[in-house]
Amino acid sequence: MESNPMQKLNDLSRSLTPLKPDGTLIAVIEMSLSSWLVAGIVPGIERQPLKKLEVDESTLLKLLIRWREEAKKSGHTIERIAVAFEAGRDGFWLARWLRARDIEAHIIHASSVAVSREHRRAKTDRLDTELLKRAFLGWLRGERDHCKMVAIPTIKDEDAKRPNRERESLVGEQSRIVNRMKAALVRLGIRGFNPKLKKAVERLDGLRTPEGEPIPPNTLAELRRDMARRRLVSDQIRQIEDTRLERLEQAPSDGPHAMVRLLARVIGVGIETADMLVQEVLSRNMRDRRAIARYAGLTGSPDESGRKRREKGLARSGNARVRRGMIQLAWRFLMFQKDSTLAQWFRARTENARSTRKTMIVALARKLLIGLWRLVREGVVPDGVLLRPVS
Repeated sequence: MESNPMQKLNDLSRSLTPLKPDGTLIAVIEMSLSSWLVAGIVPGIERQPLKKLEVDESTLLKLLIRWREEAKKSGHTIERIAVAFEAGRDGFWLARWLRARDIEAHIIHASSVAVSREHRRAKTDRLDTELLKRAFLGWLRGERDHCKMVAIPTIKDEDAKRPNRERESLVGEQSRIVNRMKAALVRLGIRGFNPKLKKAVERLDGLRTPEGEPIPPNTLAELRRDMARRRLVSDQIRQIEDTRLERLEQAPSDGPHAMVRLLARVIGVGIETADMLVQEVLSRNMRDRRAIARYAGLTGSPDESGRKRREKGLARSGNARVRRGMIQLAWRFLMFQKDSTLAQWFRARTENARSTRKTMIVALARKLLIGLWRLVREGVVPDGVLLRPVS
């Protein structure tokens, strides 16, 4: 098995290693919460074994070794063990664990496996393993578009994404708490009260309904708990932001950190957006600009058949965080980088067709993402884009 962690270009849509069927043990795993169903193609064994296991990696390894010994008894020396399973809740740990034991492990992008389009197709774990076997076998033969593999990150790369994702979750939770408090007050006819103010808790006792009554005791207790909860969430958000800044200052020239600092120099791009883009997409080994746009889900989904030609909108098959962040950044970009070539391009196409602004902002987001990718990879500043001075 190749130990180089750097992905070769275009090796996610097909295998670049020639397949030797007589010396390769192939296995796929259908994973669930309670069990794993393992299906194999073992050289020299006419039957294609199928084994249900408890969720245990050691038992899986023993099964693969047993199949290898059965192949050896039938006169076939196994030089390669290739295992695949679909991307899902279990993440990447099993693939890393298998690779550390010299077993070639791949993770199949679940949406890339072709399935029957019957209205009520039969679906069982056994049938799913048959689908995975056919797709994986075609991939191993080097044939394109049987399925696509997911790049397997290191545990360090996975951990680097956690602060930004946790912050996004906490910001959403903070908004939900504030909206819940405002709704509780509006039900009583109290408007214009800002629960985010520092002295909001002290002012609760002085609030009165339109009838002149104080806030009922149960509602008042609920509001106090919500305010305490919001303060806790706000403190946790601040801790994440402070820790990120400390890490950037401690290792400013570290690969991802250098990218974040460079992106944050673009006027209109903050540290949060820069960190999200670097960790989610810009630090990955992408093949070209098309791959960048496709990963972000900023490409179209055409529907063509005969004379019918229509566009169904965004593919939405990429990284939703990157897609949302880039569309928000594109709107900000029009405010802070008015004289840039990209902003002028957008204005020229929407000036006399205001109804196309929502469509064109997606095109701007795609062009901007490609421009930022070239900035961090090649140091090429997009035309007309203003940078903050080096701090």
